[in-house]
Amino acid sequence: MLGVIADDFTGASDIASFLVENGLNTVQMNGVPSSSLTYKVEGIVISLKSRSNPVNEAIEQSLSALKWLKNNGCTQFYFKYCSTFDSTENGNIGPVTDALLKELNEDFTVICPALPINGRTIFNGYLFVGNVLLNESGMQNHPITPMKDANLVRLMDMQAQGRTGLVTYFDLMQGAEFVQKRFSELKQQGFKYAVVDSVDNSQLAVLAEAIKDMKLVTGGSGLAAYMAERISGGKRGENAFTPPKAKTVILSGSCSVMTNKQVAKYSENAPHFYLDVEQSLSNSHYAEEIAQWVLNNLSSEFAPIVYATVPPEKLKEIQQKFGADVASQSIEHTFAKLADKLKAAGIKNFITAGGETSSIVVQQLGFTGFHIGKQIAPGVPWLKALDEDIFLALKSGNFGSEDFFFFAQGMFL
Repeated sequence: MLGVIADDFTGASDIASFLVENGLNTVQMNGVPSSSLTYKVEGIVISLKSRSNPVNEAIEQSLSALKWLKNNGCTQFYFKYCSTFDSTENGNIGPVTDALLKELNEDFTVICPALPINGRTIFNGYLFVGNVLLNESGMQNHPITPMKDANLVRLMDMQAQGRTGLVTYFDLMQGAEFVQKRFSELKQQGFKYAVVDSVDNSQLAVLAEAIKDMKLVTGGSGLAAYMAERISGGKRGENAFTPPKAKTVILSGSCSVMTNKQVAKYSENAPHFYLDVEQSLSNSHYAEEIAQWVLNNLSSEFAPIVYATVPPEKLKEIQQKFGADVASQSIEHTFAKLADKLKAAGIKNFITAGGETSSIVVQQLGFTGFHIGKQIAPGVPWLKALDEDIFLALKSGNFGSEDFFFFAQGMFL
């Protein structure tokens, strides 16, 4: 079995959807389970909230997940992080990778966040978002992990203990055996990691073959899709479900470029409520007031949206006024309380935008895990809670088209 350790909840559902699409019966678990898995599956994804917490906590959570996956029959392991390599110069991608390698008694792995279907490509070690470098894509303004360099070799070297080499596009064009030789050469030269170029899916397919015996792989969901295809023998998964038409809410905390566009377009036609940081800090009844607003607007044609999504200039202003950590934590706390109250009031379908928002909502609602349903957009499936009829769509910030929120609701049965 393939065991995946994902550093946030949207990333977990992202990779789980690609595993299912490519023939692996997969279940997604919310955090490290307290008991053994009772489902017969070929892939297990454990979703953590380890992307931006202190390094020691991220390592502890990841090692705990690895131990559980090993004890439940997994033999190959995948550390899943964002396709925009969200991290700081101190971690957490590098330190977690080092800890996992040490625990598995391995000394080499790959670094490949590429997801070409969503415009994340790597050439000469540089990560692109669409046709611009990562640090020109809007990610340089991320409130928690601002990405100000697009060179993955430099980024990894800053935060990890070993040295990072590069396997180029031209190496991949020579085939899987050649790539394996390049890995051997890099290991002999003392490199611990290899950033691997991927301009389109054909390079990911070659890489998936080249790493078939590698115990630990790291990257985005793009590479995992081709690993699943190889393991399943080319089977295609059946996405059996979409949610029923029921009480629905949208909660958006992401300030990414695409989420700003999605919120702006959706707000033209749907009830919308801006979650104000100052109110969330000073008004102890704020979550109750927002919940009542949501319930009052459920009869509208489109679901009500509550959003903290703002453009970069507004985000900078908020951070300067309240402090980045204070602002972020107050928004998360309000979304958590709001989600709890809305579930108690009978909301059945939750659509969330942003990794931090999705994480706090899932944690607050206390789900143990999810079945994976039909994709709304590449990397964004519908999820169904394992033990109750609650459905969620957990959207990473820059994923989906501008009409994502409309399209998601158009899939209701």
